[in-house]
Amino acid sequence: MRVVVTGARGKVGSAAADALMRAGHEVVAVDLGPPEYERGLPGEPHYLRADVADPGQAFAAIHGAEAVVHGAAIPDGFHDPPHTVFANNLMGVFNTLEAAVAAGARRYVNISSETVSGLYDGVRPRYVPFDEEHEGRPLGTYQIAKHMGEQLAAAAAARSTLRCVSLRPSWVQWEGNYERSLGPVVREPFGLAQNLWSYVDVYDLADAIVLAVECDLPGHEAFYVTAADNAAGVPLADLVRATLGDDVELRPTDRPDASGISPARAGRLLGFRPSRSWRDYLDGDGRLLPAAAGRLAELPGRPRIG
Repeated sequence: MRVVVTGARGKVGSAAADALMRAGHEVVAVDLGPPEYERGLPGEPHYLRADVADPGQAFAAIHGAEAVVHGAAIPDGFHDPPHTVFANNLMGVFNTLEAAVAAGARRYVNISSETVSGLYDGVRPRYVPFDEEHEGRPLGTYQIAKHMGEQLAAAAAARSTLRCVSLRPSWVQWEGNYERSLGPVVREPFGLAQNLWSYVDVYDLADAIVLAVECDLPGHEAFYVTAADNAAGVPLADLVRATLGDDVELRPTDRPDASGISPARAGRLLGFRPSRSWRDYLDGDGRLLPAAAGRLAELPGRPRIG
């Protein structure tokens, strides 16, 4: 299948492009950075520079695609003016959806965010693990743009033959940020209640993206994508009771240290089975393990699978 991956030089997009190529797909990698005007290296996707926030460039990049993985976005709302984040992120979804419909693509995978839950905006969970059935209330500019992006995907699926999946990854980790991001959580496990101690390994997320591209689900579906375990390495019940109190319902989990946001629906409908843990990267003090540090030294500043 010919798959266009936007944001292909980011940590999610690059891992997704590699995973899709390993799965046998033809990949066109799209991003803003300049190309190398040389013969491509074996095993690398074709690279196309394009700004998908511009409709003409989005249509040109996606022409001929059978599937689109849209990962291009400003990745948080803290380092750019709010209007820039909102316009860039929402128009990127709108333009790539319109281009995918016009191209006759079969599948569109929208990289959404756990922040549509509203947990970062003060939503107090009624039950944990949190899941897709729990109501959300996103309030921040970044969160609202992600929420509206999902609505655009649902509308495109309803008015065309395009089938859409929105993936809501939790805090995405790879060799380059595990120690910085999760190391402090390992050392002080009771301080990350805002996203219920959830995270996802970028290579597990890439596997979920491949599953979403290849699935036969109709219409539009949205899934939280997280690791099986929590970032604290502590029983979830202990974290919830110590941090959120006794009035939050604790629902059954398949392991004591389960993630506070559940990937179970993605498992049932996509076949997603997260297999990687922070324990593969960090020691008990939250420091990068030698094997992970060795892999990091060989990476070109971003995650790769091949």
